[in-house]
Amino acid sequence: MFNSTRTRSTITAAFVASALVLGLTACGTPPWVGGSSASSSPSTTPSPSATIRTIKNDLASGSTKRTLTAGSIGLSVNYWSDLAMDKWTASANKPLSVSLSGSLTPDDGQQVYLSKVSAVVAVTDGKKNLPAPAPISDQATISPGYLIKAPYSYTYTFVLPALDPKATSVTVDFVYELLLQSTPTSAQYAKQTATDTITIAIAR
Repeated sequence: MFNSTRTRSTITAAFVASALVLGLTACGTPPWVGGSSASSSPSTTPSPSATIRTIKNDLASGSTKRTLTAGSIGLSVNYWSDLAMDKWTASANKPLSVSLSGSLTPDDGQQVYLSKVSAVVAVTDGKKNLPAPAPISDQATISPGYLIKAPYSYTYTFVLPALDPKATSVTVDFVYELLLQSTPTSAQYAKQTATDTITIAIAR
């Protein structure tokens, strides 16, 4: 015998199950499916910070002092410029003064003379070398040279000419050619050499 009540119950249950499946499908991707439905924010790459390049300047305080040695000769050297550092532009004539005095260790009474001082200038823009002026020198006009043993001293001003407009600094290599008297009464001399280097920033 056909049971109409059981059939209606079965049809009703099937209808409810179908509606439930359709409802779940309409709600989007179910939570057990991998992946996230939320959109992620685009990532941004921070821009690199600007690099600050420090330019060395041995005359930043207006002057600098050095102590050099050449055998038994000691030199006390002072460098300075009468032109303010903010005026040390590429186009300007730039005075660089040098003052030095010598001493002996041990000191047996001999004299010390400066026969020649030379300055070789190198110019850079911070990345590569630029055209440089010709070497500058001061040759003693008396024989055997300029007496520099304390309390005597030597002072001279070198003038650096106009440079390439892209210049950011100059390096000056100094060579001091010295003559040491062999004995206090001798006309014989021993040659000694002292070197030094200073770097000066070029104002923009």
